[in-house]
Amino acid sequence: MALTHLILNGLGWLLVAMAAAGSLYTLAAAVVAARYLANRAAPSRRSEAVTLLKPLHGAEPRLFENLSSFLALDHDGPLQLLLGLGRADDPALATIERLRAAYPSARIELIVNATPHGANGKIANLINMTPHAAHPLLVVSDSDIAVAPDYLSRVLAALDPPNVGAVTCAYRGRGDAGFWSRLGAAGLDWQLLPGVLFGVRTGLATPCMGSTIALHAETLAAIGGFPVFADVLADDYAIGAAIRARGLKVAVPPTLVAHGCDDASFAALWRHELRWGATILGVAPLGYIGQVIAMPLPLALLAAPLLPRAALAMVVAALAARLILATSIGGIARSHPLPLWMLPLRDLLTFAAFLASFFARSVAWRDSGLVLRKDGLIASGPENSR
Repeated sequence: MALTHLILNGLGWLLVAMAAAGSLYTLAAAVVAARYLANRAAPSRRSEAVTLLKPLHGAEPRLFENLSSFLALDHDGPLQLLLGLGRADDPALATIERLRAAYPSARIELIVNATPHGANGKIANLINMTPHAAHPLLVVSDSDIAVAPDYLSRVLAALDPPNVGAVTCAYRGRGDAGFWSRLGAAGLDWQLLPGVLFGVRTGLATPCMGSTIALHAETLAAIGGFPVFADVLADDYAIGAAIRARGLKVAVPPTLVAHGCDDASFAALWRHELRWGATILGVAPLGYIGQVIAMPLPLALLAAPLLPRAALAMVVAALAARLILATSIGGIARSHPLPLWMLPLRDLLTFAAFLASFFARSVAWRDSGLVLRKDGLIASGPENSR
């Protein structure tokens, strides 16, 4: 009994200490976030010829608005919006026709090609699209991304230094399909975004994200092109790693893009968050495990049965720190996906998905089930997505 009491007491203090460290990290992340967009200069307009690559799949909510934002850029040079579909009957076709009607003078080109290339459907789409790129500057971004008019100017400026091989962008969440999508967007704003900003600021993280990957065609060729990543789940991360392996940086300019979340049910949200967690765990296990320090509230609550008084103090401290961070993020994102009183619910869901991701053996992505293999590789599996 004495030994059991000693072990439980030690566990309780460990959880309290982790919650305390997590609260301090949260406050530091709030400061970094508040300064992220401060004092940035207005970008100069650019005139390079650029191809914007958009692999599409289905008629996502607000797809027209997302794509339109890439046709309303402050840019003086030639722009090619290259869209890719894997099926001739894809529902996104109606949106593409609407886009062409709304922007008759824009160069909008569609590639429909069902040729498979590995288990990663997005990469297969890009492999089929890339030969049709008209310009040597490539900007790849997911279909659920929307940008501000100065987006391309900032991205190209960040790509200018000779030691920069690619540019990626931090993103905020935007709920497009009701409550569950807003809960997903809150996870991006209150958990993922501050982690990215803090990691970039301190050098602890070197992200490369599907929100934006801008690079020269010769750089893409030098890392083997998209076919190298045909069976990789975390293709964006792997592209960044390949670029860094050549001694080049992946820059993150001071701008935010919007990521539209379209999870219409809890089941859809859970599948997506499990996939995100399993993806990161597969490519950076130590870093992923270390993310627990960014979850001080659940850690403090776990300590409550063991050390009630100390845990209660940490619950209060963690709540205060998390609210400060959420307020700071809301300041740069200029919105809150959910009322701040729902922050504890969002934190508990984040922690549950974090724990569950360690037991995931397959994940759902779009219309496919993918079996996880070693080193971040994937294969087609029986599970279905949304």
